[in-house]
Amino acid sequence: MMTTILPEVPVSLQPRELILHRNETVQLSGCVYKIRKMSGFAFVLLQMREEILQCVWSETFSGFSLETLQCGMSVEAEGIVVAEPRSHSGYEVRLQKIRVLSTPEAEPPLVIHNREVNVSLEIMLDYRPLTLRNERQRAIFKIQAAICAGLRSFFSENGFIEIHTPKLCAGTAEGGANVFRLDYFGKEAFLATSPQLYKQIMVGALERVYEIGPVFRAEKHDTSRHINEYTSVDVEMGFLRDFQQLMQLEIAMLAHVFQSLRQTCPAELKLCGAQLPACEKIPVIPFAEAKQLVSETFHRAITDTEDFEPEEERLLCQIMAEQTGSEFVFVSHYRSSKRPFYAKDTPSNPQITESFDLLFRGLEITTGGQRIHDYAQQVKKMRERGMDPAAFESYLMAHRYGLPPHGGFGLGLERLTARLLNLENIRSATLFPRDINRLTP
Repeated sequence: MMTTILPEVPVSLQPRELILHRNETVQLSGCVYKIRKMSGFAFVLLQMREEILQCVWSETFSGFSLETLQCGMSVEAEGIVVAEPRSHSGYEVRLQKIRVLSTPEAEPPLVIHNREVNVSLEIMLDYRPLTLRNERQRAIFKIQAAICAGLRSFFSENGFIEIHTPKLCAGTAEGGANVFRLDYFGKEAFLATSPQLYKQIMVGALERVYEIGPVFRAEKHDTSRHINEYTSVDVEMGFLRDFQQLMQLEIAMLAHVFQSLRQTCPAELKLCGAQLPACEKIPVIPFAEAKQLVSETFHRAITDTEDFEPEEERLLCQIMAEQTGSEFVFVSHYRSSKRPFYAKDTPSNPQITESFDLLFRGLEITTGGQRIHDYAQQVKKMRERGMDPAAFESYLMAHRYGLPPHGGFGLGLERLTARLLNLENIRSATLFPRDINRLTP
């Protein structure tokens, strides 16, 4: 039997490891981020996987010409690690040798190596493959990745199983006309607006499930809070006593994620000027009371009795922050007419639901609640809304053969990231945004 020996994966030392190699010669690989020429020497900032590393070129110890280097160039470097208290890391690398791996074909049209890329958001997005190399832009998405890692560790520790549901669907979970339709081998299909129906089905199989994945909404919004493809963190759990359990679950989840960020991304959080909020206790206010509170506090007429206007969300968060010190607020018991067909109505008042939204720094980031688990009740509510239960045969199969009381929530990853980092536009927290005007890059 033949044995295949796989080659070792090349590993370059990262900046955090260099402190262990002081006064030693090390091998590095990265991209030339910035060159600051001085008299007889130059600072060469090397963009590496983890952070920007300060290196030094000098006429006295570098065995190559400074003119060899160019911003955007990929290189392998060899140098000596030396202590340098003026460097933010406390050390630097004195470059001795360099090997050029690739050279850019053109000068970049934008300056990306300053703290900020000082262009409009539209230009920032037009040149996304380039602007993402900026140190602060990289930090945004390293934080976002760390949020996902924190979420996964929390769910794993609490018995949730990660699932991956279809994004090509025969029907829609939320209903309405805001769906992307497509031809599926001669049949009409839709891009998933939510994994809702699938995660409810999976409660009957795995009891506690979650998914972090894309969802698609064909909404013709052009606002700072909407995009047409976003990443949804979806959670569903069985044997639910009441929907307050879900709010407590989310509080614990957010606390875990924020603690994880403090440990894994301190430099990135500092670079972005982020202040992580306390969330050990979040106030809860029923929807009707919240609307009235905003109206009375700011002398605003209530024009929509079923949902918040964006300005009302901002004002409610302002009130809650002043009254309770919390930057979060749960709004509960939305009207049944506003919630989807699977939302469980409150037994004592079927006009409202066992549901909630979570607002954070003026923006809704989560929608959740308890679901209908009884087959007859679910079919009845569908018919009351003019829906055909036969179109949801596979979904209702789970109810017909028995589902435990259950519920869950969906959290928008980009919205959470934007609010954490105080970014004005959700597109700034999206790698490659898709909105009504943008399909590239």
